Amino acid sequence: MTLTAETTAALREVTTATLTTILLKKGLRNVWIRGAMPMREGEDRVVGPAFTFRFVPAREDLATPASWGSPISTRAAIEEMPEGAIAVIDAMGITDAGVFGDILCARMVKRGAAGLITDGVIRDRAGVMQTGLPIWARGAAAPPSVAGLTFTGWQETVGCGGVCVVPGDVIVADADGAVVIPAAMVEEVTAEAIEQERMEGWIVEEVERGEKLPGLYPMNEATRARYAAWKEGQR
Repeated sequence: MTLTAETTAALREVTTATLTTILLKKGLRNVWIRGAMPMREGEDRVVGPAFTFRFVPAREDLATPASWGSPISTRAAIEEMPEGAIAVIDAMGITDAGVFGDILCARMVKRGAAGLITDGVIRDRAGVMQTGLPIWARGAAAPPSVAGLTFTGWQETVGCGGVCVVPGDVIVADADGAVVIPAAMVEEVTAEAIEQERMEGWIVEEVERGEKLPGLYPMNEATRARYAAWKEGQR
């Protein structure tokens, strides 16, 4: 599935909280990437297709500084990233080795990456923040990736923060964390999420007018009729 500019713009207006509700209604409970939180206060919401990076536990003969020059390296993977993609890095939740530092993040910005999501940590935090790349992670650590991780490849199905992420799935990340939308469900989830946001906005207005929650949230039949009439009047 190709993520259109129209769908991307629509998802930028939808919270991850709303998306988890819509996905839950469709039977998907495990879509929120645990541990991946914004590294910058007030970070804008980001939307983009997942471009995956996979790490496994460090093995001393493989995880060496020399491996950074290998054809199978994070450096090589970054050069394959299309513009607008979001790097989703499976670091197995390890927090004592930084997956990416300032130089790699600076290159990602030049490549037009939309953001970076990981269940691990970054390094060179000050420099990384200066690149302007939006990042969701567990925090920062000084040691390089090879101190605790071995990079094995990119654009594979990974597990990040306990969530299965397939290359091309759509990522939406905001102040509440990062959510994965299966590629095949993006259009229907987006449409339903827009309606959910509109409905909840109306409910908030009703609460501010003094309405009680029982029968309002969730709606009973009478409330649904009032909401339908309000929507008709907005057209």
